[in-house]
Amino acid sequence: MSSEIHSVEVDVGGKKVKFESGLMARQAEGSLTVQMGETIVFSAVTTTKTPRVGVDYFPLQVEYREKFYAAGRFPGGYFKRETRPSEREILIARMTDRPLRPLFPDGYRNDVQIVNHMLCTDQEHESDILSINAASASVMLTDIPYAGPIGAVRVGRINGKFILNPTMKEIELSDLNLIYAGTKELPLMIEGAAHEITEADMLAAMRLAHEAIQPLIQAQHELRRLFGKPAKIFADVPVDQTHLAKARELAGKDLEAALMINGKLERQDAVIAVKDALKVKIVAAFPEMSTEQFFQLFDALEIDATRDMVLTKHHRIGGRGMEDLRELSGRVSLLPRTHGSSLFTRGETQAMAIVTLGTSKDVQEMDALAGGPSEKNFFLHYNFPPFSVGEVGRLGFTGRREIGHGALAERSIAPMMPKDFPYTVRVVSEIMESNGSSSMATVCAGTLALLDAGVPMIKPVAGISVGLFTSADGQQAQLVTDILGAEDHCGDMDFKVAGTRDGITGFHVDLKLRGLKWELVEGAFAQARAARIKLLDFIQSVIAEVRPDLSKHAPRITVIHINPENIGALIGPGGKNIRRITDVTGTQIDIEDDGTVRVFATSKDAMEAAVREINMIAAEAEVGKIYRGTVTGIKEFGAFVEILPGKDGLVHISEMADQRIRSVTEICKVGDQMWVKCIDVDETGRVRLSRKAAMAEMDAQAKAGGDTPALPQ
Repeated sequence: MSSEIHSVEVDVGGKKVKFESGLMARQAEGSLTVQMGETIVFSAVTTTKTPRVGVDYFPLQVEYREKFYAAGRFPGGYFKRETRPSEREILIARMTDRPLRPLFPDGYRNDVQIVNHMLCTDQEHESDILSINAASASVMLTDIPYAGPIGAVRVGRINGKFILNPTMKEIELSDLNLIYAGTKELPLMIEGAAHEITEADMLAAMRLAHEAIQPLIQAQHELRRLFGKPAKIFADVPVDQTHLAKARELAGKDLEAALMINGKLERQDAVIAVKDALKVKIVAAFPEMSTEQFFQLFDALEIDATRDMVLTKHHRIGGRGMEDLRELSGRVSLLPRTHGSSLFTRGETQAMAIVTLGTSKDVQEMDALAGGPSEKNFFLHYNFPPFSVGEVGRLGFTGRREIGHGALAERSIAPMMPKDFPYTVRVVSEIMESNGSSSMATVCAGTLALLDAGVPMIKPVAGISVGLFTSADGQQAQLVTDILGAEDHCGDMDFKVAGTRDGITGFHVDLKLRGLKWELVEGAFAQARAARIKLLDFIQSVIAEVRPDLSKHAPRITVIHINPENIGALIGPGGKNIRRITDVTGTQIDIEDDGTVRVFATSKDAMEAAVREINMIAAEAEVGKIYRGTVTGIKEFGAFVEILPGKDGLVHISEMADQRIRSVTEICKVGDQMWVKCIDVDETGRVRLSRKAAMAEMDAQAKAGGDTPALPQ
């Protein structure tokens, strides 16, 4: 790159976004920073000079990293340095990758690496949309063929009003968190969550976002112009049409027949048989064809055959209708010892969900390096083992795909989690079979398992994916509901939407096209809603409503409210009191600053013992209540009686007995126990007690046949 430094600044929703290049990383093919507020993301792009040999995909690598210095902090751990990427970094890297990938030429095989770093954060402006804009802009500064640029913004909504690029505090108040990316003409990607937003409002938010990205797109063109670079040259690398025509002639009908087979494994075997037979014939016709070229040719043939079936003959793989759901089945209470469990099956996609209820000690701590909550008490983990697709594979660290699918399912369910539920909730989705949209199966299975666990969800949530097939000239388009894995591979779109009967809660769109026409966006939302209602009907046929009780194996909780001034007494010096209670009863006790005390226990007896101990220490004297207290002091005017641990009251000599007495010692001495009734608590907290009132009340109860506690001797 040149040693010149150029910058372009634009206004987006009242916030300044600045692109600057030429200062750093000048050996990269393209590099720059993008800044909003005092949050800065750096992006650098490098590429190989020649295509990678032996691959049938575009080798694009996108990385995103957040360094602790960006927030003026040290990393934790022994080595005090950043190690492998966090889930947040992986999710932002995936979000950056998705809208860029379809804008590189078909058949392009050069390695391209985009490395983004958050250099600085003001913990007010999010870095994820800056990462998308920075990646697009850095590629624009290179000679890499690219049909961009793209722009990205976030849209929130507070009190019914849309907000562009809301701050982190505004996001917390918003009922919409939409991340939108698009070209100058069309939308490319949406991702995020909402609190039951309607399809119409969602479309309105997208259109607002599309208008807002135009200055960002113009800024990237302007930055390229400032560096004196010409317009980008862009051309797809088409499949050899002679080879493709011959392949159609030799195997087209056989492949179509194989694709119509209903069962996934049987269909795969039939397609492989067609592939093997074609290889022999095509190599005989074109001896110069390499193995790599044949694999690319057969992939193109399979895509071509699938599209032709859908667009021309109106048949889908397996023979389903365009809006048909696959067969559904579901079970709950699958596992006897877990707190909640379910098995949800949609065709050959099957998810088993398991719910675990925990205490506040089980919350998931968040790094919160760039702002946001420091912890969360609902989280969902997704696992995709190789046996789910009938393959042998390596079981290692959680992959990027698993993290992304889990995050989508989590944010789809999270808006419907009860706000005052005192437990930490973990849902684990184990994918037992997969043939398309296992993340949306996870949403359905997760809802079933949560209801089975007795978690009082605000409303059930379900999700589905809608696919798309278009003709080469773009004149024909067909949306399809509940896509198979093969339809995902051969089609143009994976449009995932989750929600309730009343609105959308989660969404995620992948495109292979270079933009999605607005009428198709609207149609996809409509088809997703129709399918979602069917899925919600099915969920409620499996379990009509939340279980009235938690599993007997789940921890129990009791909430007690004490005077905040008594927190210190409950905790005790150095935590002595609270530690004694938890050790003796085997419970967990959480105390909040407002005096809320949560007691978690695994048995009724332990719970009752802990509550009794807490009340003894932290309870307040109640006017009208009778206590059995201990005399702690004798004075001429009366006796002091401890009715609660550390809480004394005065029994005046006139309140000792019905008849007049000459001395308090006629009735009691230090260490004696006596029944007393609380007759007053003044503004300063001083307690007045009466022995004669307590005795009179207990005598009356005895005469009425009620239970009367034994009087102390």
